[in-house]
Amino acid sequence: MTKPQHRADMFMDLDKDPREGGTSLGDERATLTEFLRCQRLTLQLKCEGLDAEQLARRSVEPSTMSLLGLLRHMAEVERSWFRRRFAGQDVPKRYQSDDEPDGDFDGAAPDQAVVDEAWAAWREEVAFAEQYARDTDLGFVGHASDGTPISLREMLVHMIEEYARHNGHADLLRERIDGRLGQ
Repeated sequence: MTKPQHRADMFMDLDKDPREGGTSLGDERATLTEFLRCQRLTLQLKCEGLDAEQLARRSVEPSTMSLLGLLRHMAEVERSWFRRRFAGQDVPKRYQSDDEPDGDFDGAAPDQAVVDEAWAAWREEVAFAEQYARDTDLGFVGHASDGTPISLREMLVHMIEEYARHNGHADLLRERIDGRLGQ
């Protein structure tokens, strides 16, 4: 007898979910980085298998939100928190500027070169962030954009929340594109 699937389990075969198998009894660092890894992977899974037009497709007017915009936004968020605010690197923002504060979403055009650049940027920023989180004490204090002190520990929790919130958006965007939902 086949076990019925819940509606939210219809995105992929549960036996092939690459987010399974992480730490369940790990220490604080392992727990935080594993939850963040799974959230990052969820965004990647929501975007996989789509062409440039589908990735750039907007949700509903007047929103500029798209999966490609979310990918670009999260590359910008990773860069801002890990490189700029914690590692102290003097690097420019990737997509946003004073003239174009929503450049991450507004620039999400249905062009394969834009898609390729967004994936490369996101992967580069995630790789930097993963290395930084491995090498830095969880109590290290950086600063939020308003100058408020924040520990690496708290920032990792914030990143999990940021991805989780946007992965909810990604669920709806993906369902609208091709009907795939859940997980």
